[in-house]
Amino acid sequence: MEIVSAREAEMADEAAPLFAPLDSLTLAEEKRKRLAQAVEGGRVIDLLFHLPERYQDRSNATPREGEVATLPVRVLSVVPPRSPTQPWAVQCDSAEGPVDLIYFGRRSWLGAWLGRTYPEGETRRVSGRMKRFRDLWQMDAPDFVEPPDAIPSLQPIWPLVKGLAQRDVGRAMADAVDRLPRLPEWQDATLLARRRWRGFGESLQAIQAPEVLPDDTARDRLAYDELLAGQLAVGLVRRTVMERPGRALLGDGRLRQAALAAFGHPPTSAQVKALAEIDHDLAAPRRMLRLLQGDVGAGKTLVAVLAMLRAVEGGAQAAIMAPTELLARQHLRTFEKLCGAAGVPCALLAGSVKGKERKRVLAGLADGSIPIVIGTHALIEEGVAFRDLGLAVVDEQHRFGVAQRLALTEKGTTDVLVMTATPIPRTLLLTQWGEMAVSRLEGRPAGRQPIVTRIVSRERRDELAARLRAAFAQGHRAYWVVRAVEEGERHDNVAAESTFAELAAIFGDKVRLAHGAQKLDVREAALQDFAAGRAQLLVATTVVEVGVDVPEATIMIIEQAERFGLAALHQLRGRVGRGHAQSFCLLLPSAELNESEQRRLAVLRETQDGFVIADADLDYRGGGDALGLRQAGRLGRRLADPQRHAGLIRMAHQDASLLLEKDPDLAATPRGRAARLLLAIFGHDLSLAPLAAG
Repeated sequence: MEIVSAREAEMADEAAPLFAPLDSLTLAEEKRKRLAQAVEGGRVIDLLFHLPERYQDRSNATPREGEVATLPVRVLSVVPPRSPTQPWAVQCDSAEGPVDLIYFGRRSWLGAWLGRTYPEGETRRVSGRMKRFRDLWQMDAPDFVEPPDAIPSLQPIWPLVKGLAQRDVGRAMADAVDRLPRLPEWQDATLLARRRWRGFGESLQAIQAPEVLPDDTARDRLAYDELLAGQLAVGLVRRTVMERPGRALLGDGRLRQAALAAFGHPPTSAQVKALAEIDHDLAAPRRMLRLLQGDVGAGKTLVAVLAMLRAVEGGAQAAIMAPTELLARQHLRTFEKLCGAAGVPCALLAGSVKGKERKRVLAGLADGSIPIVIGTHALIEEGVAFRDLGLAVVDEQHRFGVAQRLALTEKGTTDVLVMTATPIPRTLLLTQWGEMAVSRLEGRPAGRQPIVTRIVSRERRDELAARLRAAFAQGHRAYWVVRAVEEGERHDNVAAESTFAELAAIFGDKVRLAHGAQKLDVREAALQDFAAGRAQLLVATTVVEVGVDVPEATIMIIEQAERFGLAALHQLRGRVGRGHAQSFCLLLPSAELNESEQRRLAVLRETQDGFVIADADLDYRGGGDALGLRQAGRLGRRLADPQRHAGLIRMAHQDASLLLEKDPDLAATPRGRAARLLLAIFGHDLSLAPLAAG
């Protein structure tokens, strides 16, 4: 499927403002960096998808104690403080009587700034929370100080990070909304009319720059866009793989037997069942497309090794693609042990593999002397050729775009096994994965003890240092997970940077820091130090949620646990308990738990079955993201809530199936071509780039 029409080229130009970098917006450079952290992306569309938490009504023009009001005022004078403990006061007159605008601060520039902002005798419109002091109205540091009519009557309130203010986001958002292009419609006209949904741009504008409080229709429209994009992405992968001719891969089991002998434990019954299902697909004369859904610590890697050895027994090569080099190197250690015992060479291909070693690996893949390769995105680069790739395994599949997954299948006559460690609620399996074959690994491998999970009061937080010191003396390691990189607008927010500084003051060089805002090499170095034992405590955000395997780590501490979803907490807990020692997960709530929060965390304390937890999480707050729309550190989708939009998920599944049936390449109809644009907008990287022909 190639882009050839003038209309498609025109569509790409029309959409360009959405994919422009945040650097193109009217905002100071330092503020743009903070904004990129807050929206977890670097494009204008990432900002537009940064939804408000709530809306502040600023239409009230009558002062009331403790409420927000917007008042025209005439400046009388700027009065400096009489002592260092007193504030500056801007004395004003209004239709409601005298009003003082109060500013605390001893900075040398404050007086000059107040003089410029409030020229004597001029009129300003101010908005902020009112209070009564000695029969006089006061407003502390107004949120807005503008010429008349410049303050919105309804203000979106967005999530922030430290160093970013609401007015910064508002200024950038206004610029982004002004750039919203008119795009071709990818939704069915009958559906839009029935649901009374407006266009994509109009819906974004209704949410991000509202004139009136938006109803549910704008959010539902955008949620359906996101869900339809995900369903189309899954459908394209399924069709591209399943409709191509395949071949039977048969084996005699000799390589597997050698690998299992080196492993030292028999497979669990769930692993045996999953392998039988995979073997059945490999032996069929059609291409396999199977999802291996394994709970935390259920043994997906062993299944992948044995499946890949079956492909080698059948005379083909096999590759596994991981989202990070850290995870790829962890896989390499396992593969070297098990495949080495079977006499099967394996190699690593990642960004750090250069020079002679890279040439050796590429030559071995091309001539077949390397039958198994473990890699990252480097596997799908140009110049990587296989003699005969028969099985492609994609680990933590949600971290890859659809085009990246398809690119690996282009390297040969390839069966595909995708793996996820995120338990998917049973009620969502059909609607999210359609007809894709699913194997589920339930239970835990032999030799692993249950993880003791406890809820610990924050009042006992200081006691943890002594416990950690004792654990480190015995060679154990620990994670300390927090939600944010830096303090945000919530005063009680626990952040990685400050927690790292606090713990480094106690434990010195034993502590490392890892979060999504770091440069990749810095984060990878911290994770490598922890894995290698050069550090014993890793302070991190949810970047450690999947793909970190350190058997010596036996303690997981999660701050503000009540603010995580149950599925995320379960994934984080799964970073410990991977060795033979007893492991602990300590949940530190930020305050006294309400009844709902107590029930949620009690589920985690009472069970370690990820599938039970996933179902409970769906009931309590909406589940995780099986389609892979989640960015690092972000829980679930941006726009769609699996609980609230469960009906839309089913609709999107049916809609995508019908659209792909009528227009399999999304090229023959106006709606199909517009759907390519939809895929690009939601990060599935198909719509504005060629898709390999079938």
